Amino acid sequence: MKANISKGARKGWAWILAALMVVSVIIPTTISTAKAEVGTVQFNGTAQGWLESAYAEWSIDKEADGYTAYIKKASQSDSAYARIDNELIRRYKSYYRVDAMGLSAGDYVIRVVPVKNGKEVTAKAKVTDVLKVSSYDRSGFAFSSESKYKTGSGAYNEDGTLKSDSIVLYVTNDNAKTVKAGIMEGKGEKEYTGLQTIIDAYTKSASKGVETRALDVRVIGCLTDSGMDKFSSSSEGVQIKGASAYSNINMTFEGVGEDASISGFGFLLRNAGNVEMRNLSILNFMDDGISLDTANCNVWIHNVDLYYGKVGGDADQAKGDGSIDIKGDSQYITVSYVHFYDSGKCSLCGMKSESGPNYITYHHNWFDHSDSRHARVRTMSVHMYNNYYDGNAKYGVGSTMGSSVYVENNYFRNCKYPMLSSNQGSDALGEGTFSGENGGIIKAYGNEIVGATGIIYANAASVTGEAANAATFDAYLAASAGEKVPSSYKTVAGGTTYDNFDTTKDLGVKAGSLVAAKDVPALVTSSKGAGSLGGGVIDWKFSDEDDTAYAVDKDLKAAVTNYKNTELVAVGGTNANIVTPEPSTDETTKATEAETKTTEKATTSKATEKETKTTEKATTSKATEATKVTEKETTGAGSDTKSSYDKTRALF
Repeated sequence: MKANISKGARKGWAWILAALMVVSVIIPTTISTAKAEVGTVQFNGTAQGWLESAYAEWSIDKEADGYTAYIKKASQSDSAYARIDNELIRRYKSYYRVDAMGLSAGDYVIRVVPVKNGKEVTAKAKVTDVLKVSSYDRSGFAFSSESKYKTGSGAYNEDGTLKSDSIVLYVTNDNAKTVKAGIMEGKGEKEYTGLQTIIDAYTKSASKGVETRALDVRVIGCLTDSGMDKFSSSSEGVQIKGASAYSNINMTFEGVGEDASISGFGFLLRNAGNVEMRNLSILNFMDDGISLDTANCNVWIHNVDLYYGKVGGDADQAKGDGSIDIKGDSQYITVSYVHFYDSGKCSLCGMKSESGPNYITYHHNWFDHSDSRHARVRTMSVHMYNNYYDGNAKYGVGSTMGSSVYVENNYFRNCKYPMLSSNQGSDALGEGTFSGENGGIIKAYGNEIVGATGIIYANAASVTGEAANAATFDAYLAASAGEKVPSSYKTVAGGTTYDNFDTTKDLGVKAGSLVAAKDVPALVTSSKGAGSLGGGVIDWKFSDEDDTAYAVDKDLKAAVTNYKNTELVAVGGTNANIVTPEPSTDETTKATEAETKTTEKATTSKATEKETKTTEKATTSKATEATKVTEKETTGAGSDTKSSYDKTRALF
């Protein structure tokens, strides 16, 4: 029997069939989308070893919820992989990046693992090529065997690894007011909140020998004055102050990666011993960029980029005041591998009241079109070697008030007056540079001078054509490094002699640190030369016309004043509770920082434009605000002790 279906019914069935066909297409497509897999990690070609650190960058996979990262020495088995701290993974607009810190010299590999639905997708992990890590150059008076602490490595061991049981603070512009740490005091551990507040409590306790753990402050992104909880120095900014002269502070203040910076303030060190500052750009500082004010020792400032500070009240403060000033009987200090960008007054070294002896080293610094005070030395005994004087409009080294300065194997390119002593030699030919102060004696050896206006030696004709003048001179030209300056050579004003400290004291110069002057420009301007990782947050190149100019560079000033990092999006690789197997102990103890540390749960959230360095605010949860301190010190009463990964592990 044949069924009769009306025309209307047939049309209705046609619509139903069409709908079913659409569903049949949509459902498989939806299922396919739901089953989209995380791709294999794709490195973007940027994975390298640097100085006691290594890093890798990779493309963003929208299917991955986040990432974990691990590191081991290249020669070790996979069981040696140790997890890198969650905060050391950051998301930028177009890529992720991880930095492993606290590595001894050697060859390493980094393994990056995607995370999906709270689990690591190990099948899609990727390992970098071998990354060669070098050591920092621990040289100069901060490392002299005759100094109080014999080191300026702060929270680090001499092989570059972090000291066991160190307190580690990860600080962003968003959590600087809320970051927490437990500090040991006489009645036990007490929790403090806010970066300056923590530093104050720590330095007070550490200098009394109560808190014995080292403190490592690690800055992520741009930390601004408005982001700070408070400043203990109204004139400089962050204060690091011991309870009494030359207190053992045991502290490092450093930046993470190539975009860590400080904007709107600087640092005051007072009564501080064994303090290290490294891998930072400092911009728009208040008075001085870094001021070693009173009774500091074994301080090591290195691999820092210093830009313009805020305009001061005096005519010579248009670029800010001193970039790094050392005074008040500070001794056994090393300033090395610092890049000074057009500083007006690079470094005052000594005041008028020092009793001494105070020994200071400047080496492998890049005085990049900075004007003067490289350094301006009063009263102290200073060793300056392998510095690159690059287009300096006023003068290089200035010696006054009975100081002794050993200027060795430096390269002077278009530095107007490479060396000056107050009221004599080249300085006496003009109106005088040093406010009429008494002179000091400079011993020169092994330097290369190109394009200078003039230099007068006491005992030899100069490359600029001046005849020897034993009565009024800029420097004594030594025939060998070990030659002593005869006591018959005296300053015109003051009648002081050279103290020959360089032939009697341990200068702390390690083997391989001192190179020939001709090799200095290439070394200092290399990727492992002066400045922070990546060469500073503002990549600035000067022209030959800038060699003789000492006015403020308006374009550079605008770049410094308006600096913001618009690339950093979020801090933290994952907020999943990944439990990491403990690495093989025998293989990783030397390769990693062997440390037990409670790691509080780090969250990843978008950054907003409130942070100067980033257009989107990189936030962390309250657990992260306690930021990565050791298992003993992290949490106070009521704190969230849940770890985002295994508590017992190697720390990077």
